[in-house]
Amino acid sequence: MKTTLTYIGTATVLLETGGLTLLTDPAFDHAPTEYPTGPVTLRSLTGPAVEAADLPALDAVLLSHDEHPDNLDAAGRALLDGRTVLTTVSGAQRLGGQAVGLAPWETHELTGERGTLLVTAALGRHAGDVIGFLLRTPGEDEALYVSGDTVYYDELDEIARRFTVGAAVLHFGAALVPYFGDDYITMDGEQGARLTRALGAGTVVPVHYDAWDHFTQGRDGIAAAFADAGLADRLHWAERGIPTVIDTRSATS
Repeated sequence: MKTTLTYIGTATVLLETGGLTLLTDPAFDHAPTEYPTGPVTLRSLTGPAVEAADLPALDAVLLSHDEHPDNLDAAGRALLDGRTVLTTVSGAQRLGGQAVGLAPWETHELTGERGTLLVTAALGRHAGDVIGFLLRTPGEDEALYVSGDTVYYDELDEIARRFTVGAAVLHFGAALVPYFGDDYITMDGEQGARLTRALGAGTVVPVHYDAWDHFTQGRDGIAAAFADAGLADRLHWAERGIPTVIDTRSATS
């Protein structure tokens, strides 16, 4: 499955795949911005590489979760109006409109003028409800995996038992918010390397590793962890705002 990916920033990615155009976790507010939410204040440091007004026509939005501004901010919420949004069950209830809630392993068929995609929700573990996404065209074995905000834990190995993952867009950053405890709420490089090996993914595109002050690990740390794991050749660094074609073949194909 040919996929063109444009990394816009944080977890916001434009995906052109299977004849459809999708957007993940839309965050388009200008930076720097502070987001006080109860006892926690998150701070953005870098704005998006593409303005929301400059996006092409979208077939759907893939929203891993709706509760945190680094994955859905004010400008991103405005973008949801009138569009199909695939997200968590609880998120769909909060958002209303055309939001569709997916439980883990539930599949939704997306059809546009130029193609059809099967979108399956994957497990995730974060500070609140979250899902990832597996994208494939009908009749095709290999899937593109978008992790959503999650840490690596053993249950994610089930993905490889159910799907052949050719490429993965993984959320990194080793996000740390003291209010939620001393553990990361997104993957660091070591966790990402373990998940990559478990998935057998031939290509990994890191996202969600800079631009916010609660991210504690950037590009260098991720690259070092993958090198230590012997997986440096799997990493594909997408430059912000520049469309790039990614290899969707699995490492074992």
